[in-house]
Amino acid sequence: MKRRALLAGYAALAAAPYAAARAAERTKIVWWHAMTAALAEQVNRLVDEFNKSQDAVEVQAIFKGGYADTMNAAIAASRAGQAPHLVQVFEVGTGTMINAPGKFVKQVWELSKETGIALDPKNYIGAVRGYYSLPDGRMASMPFNSSTSVMWYSKDAFKKAGLDPEKPPVTWADVVKAAQAIKAKDAAEIPCTSAWFSWIQVEQFSALHNLPFASKADGFEGLDAELQFNSKAHVKHLDRLLAMAKDGAFKYTGRDNTPSQLLVSGKVGIHFDSSGSRGDLVKSAKFEWGEALLPYDAEVIKSPLNSIIGGASLWTMTGPDRKPAEYKAVAQFLAFIGKPENDAYWHQHTGYVPVTLAGFELSKKQGFYTQNLGADLPAQQLTRGSVTPNSKGLRLGRLVEIRNIVYEEVEKAFQGGQTGKQALDNAVTRGDKVLRDFQKSIKA
Repeated sequence: MKRRALLAGYAALAAAPYAAARAAERTKIVWWHAMTAALAEQVNRLVDEFNKSQDAVEVQAIFKGGYADTMNAAIAASRAGQAPHLVQVFEVGTGTMINAPGKFVKQVWELSKETGIALDPKNYIGAVRGYYSLPDGRMASMPFNSSTSVMWYSKDAFKKAGLDPEKPPVTWADVVKAAQAIKAKDAAEIPCTSAWFSWIQVEQFSALHNLPFASKADGFEGLDAELQFNSKAHVKHLDRLLAMAKDGAFKYTGRDNTPSQLLVSGKVGIHFDSSGSRGDLVKSAKFEWGEALLPYDAEVIKSPLNSIIGGASLWTMTGPDRKPAEYKAVAQFLAFIGKPENDAYWHQHTGYVPVTLAGFELSKKQGFYTQNLGADLPAQQLTRGSVTPNSKGLRLGRLVEIRNIVYEEVEKAFQGGQTGKQALDNAVTRGDKVLRDFQKSIKA
């Protein structure tokens, strides 16, 4: 017995250097991301699962700050020749990344072609892949965490207002009537409001109604795109909200996600926000709530198109001494993320929509939507109709700055300082100047 134990010990000692060498041979991949709290936990879980699934690649996920900070840090690191292998960039940074001067990124189609690892755009939901693709359909970045916007409503407020809580508004005419009923019965402190006003009430409105937000297929076909969200239909929509505000049926409650706290607190009857709000509602809401598709203006379009996405994608970064093995390792990780079981798990545990068609179907098969009523609505909305040049997303540089301009002009209108037409005309004029400045910076 002692002799066998001794031999086993010698064998273990002999094998140790080989095991250590094998571990050392792993190709190391660095991924900068912007996920915090529970989302960061899911990122780490995904990385751990990948690292355990094989012994050739090791991914290290590093939190780098908010979306804007992470993108700016990656661009700065690229200029210094020290870029991470992967970086998570929010959707409004797509135009900046794809047009960044210098060869900072290796697009998904290039990565797939060079490594021989299949990363097929056809696997992804059309409205998702469209946002991150070139005009010819080749994907530039890998879809990762995607959301869209939906209409949330308080079933309690609907009941108090004499409305059917199981029949949410479908058209904007329905929304106006419902908000007026909620106000008349004092069924909610705020009858109707909207988070992310520019994204939902201008960008999403454009996509659903097949209206151009900008020329050149919303910027996909050239840097010389010009903004066009001051059409008669856009002005009509803003005027509708201004009239509702004057009557007390709608209240402008701030920029970006500032109004989101009002939804979870139960102070709002009808609220427009990200589909990602579901997690907070499930965890914290003390009232009965419902989820519905975004409403449409039946006088503008009879059958609304798909909504567009929010969230972020993953960009493969280049480096002066980056080896082919490192790019292959990145491709392997991206292929792993895109597997149906991983996409479905991410979707079900984060509140983001599934980005692959197979991930959506697997979630159905697993009974997730029967157990979580309404959770499939965002995906249904993203896959509705046929994606057009007006509904696949925006490819505009410095879009964050343009959104801030929209906020400024719209806020002035809600304060009574100008009409809806003046607000959108001014936003387009000012926004076009931003686009021209960006165009010049790319050509410089």
